[in-house]
Amino acid sequence: MIRLFGAAAFALAVLSGAPAWAASPADSPVNVPEPEGFWTGPPKAYTPKTLTGATVVDIDALDRLVAAENPVMIDVAMADQKPVGFPTDRPWLPAHRSIPGSVWMPGAGAAPMEPAREAQFLARVADLTGGDKTKPVVTFCHPECWGSWNAGKRLIQNGYTRVYWFADGVEGWQDRHDTTILKVDAAWAAKPAGEAQR
Repeated sequence: MIRLFGAAAFALAVLSGAPAWAASPADSPVNVPEPEGFWTGPPKAYTPKTLTGATVVDIDALDRLVAAENPVMIDVAMADQKPVGFPTDRPWLPAHRSIPGSVWMPGAGAAPMEPAREAQFLARVADLTGGDKTKPVVTFCHPECWGSWNAGKRLIQNGYTRVYWFADGVEGWQDRHDTTILKVDAAWAAKPAGEAQR
């Protein structure tokens, strides 16, 4: 994939009328403001450096948090999609690598989100935290991923007081540590009760 950098990416975005932070997944050339609500634009785009109500952590801070408090780690990265033109006579066996011990709930950072699906997400996090809204919860996916920002915001809005956003995501973790293959969380993979008859 061809990537545009710095001033060239910014200029192209301005000329095309696209948001400047959507030009490239490279480091943002602008300070991206937090939206008032959830981000409903492209899931892969420049993100803010902040998430009001949460603590933004880098790998050093995350290492300390994991060692001291064993937080609930929630990976909201989307599952890989089968490439167009993938040979029909070959099995499609993608493997999702992530931070060991994490719970993978692909799409849990979507916005807007169906009420039944949002309730399912919040119920699952309640299970994982034992109903303790003061237990640390870390949301992450990939760099420049709005899904983990939205997931963190959703938890804050629902009373969680120790939300951490690891914006560097899986790639930031694997710069220092090994990853492991995760399967989709079984409780998240099940249809919400409101969708059972559809």
